[in-house]
Amino acid sequence: MPKYSIILEYIGTNYSGSQVQPDKVTIQSELNKALCTLNRDIGLDEKDNPKTIKTIFSGRTDAGVHSKGQVVHFESSKPIVASRFLNSLNGLLPDDISVKSIQEVDENFHAQLSAKYRVYQYKIVNRQQRSVWDGHSLLIREPLDVERMNKCLSYLIGEHDFTSFKSARTENPAKDCVVYKAECTKQGDVITFEIAANRFLYNMVRTIVGTMLKIEHEKLDPEFMKQVLEAKDRTKAGTTISPDGLTLVEVGYKPYSCHSELGSESPAEAGQN
Repeated sequence: MPKYSIILEYIGTNYSGSQVQPDKVTIQSELNKALCTLNRDIGLDEKDNPKTIKTIFSGRTDAGVHSKGQVVHFESSKPIVASRFLNSLNGLLPDDISVKSIQEVDENFHAQLSAKYRVYQYKIVNRQQRSVWDGHSLLIREPLDVERMNKCLSYLIGEHDFTSFKSARTENPAKDCVVYKAECTKQGDVITFEIAANRFLYNMVRTIVGTMLKIEHEKLDPEFMKQVLEAKDRTKAGTTISPDGLTLVEVGYKPYSCHSELGSESPAEAGQN
């Protein structure tokens, strides 16, 4: 059967995360519902009923987390006319979820297992007063030192055990990640934290941000981040910060390059490797 990938954008504020959960509204449940409505155009089973489409996400995002580049794949019983299908799907989805693109991929492509890295950004507004235009970001009133923040983030680069930044509530035993990039940039009064890694643990990015802000708030030495990392103890890290400033911006299907443009590596190309 033909296999397709889509790039999904969403504002996660009103959803209980991306993954389907019983009795909860999630990004995946809304996407599946829209696809079910379109199923009759995609194909019928032997009893003339719409076929069920199984969607596979590149990874789950927590409740309240947003996306500019979530990748999802699914199979169809017959070829899809991309432009018509895209328009129809976006017409059925809620206003805070949209499909940016759709393309056919190789049968070996898997949105999650084929991914080589993910990139997240966290937005911080660093000023005394909030603005109605701040959007999905975290307001921090005390001055932040980007140079110090980048120093503490430098200790995260490479392959490490990230147990200290992993939610104690998760049953997933995974603990090792390879971080390719972790840095802050500042434009005006907006600080953008960007991190790229082969994988992320539950609450990992938000806990890293919380620890970075703890270092700034308490005027700790940037090396405190290294101490937390090496402790492999969640109680040593900072709080798990609000999800509202966090956005999944890219999923890459070729080896990570810090010089690559966001979104330059398409799932279709990955499926052909």
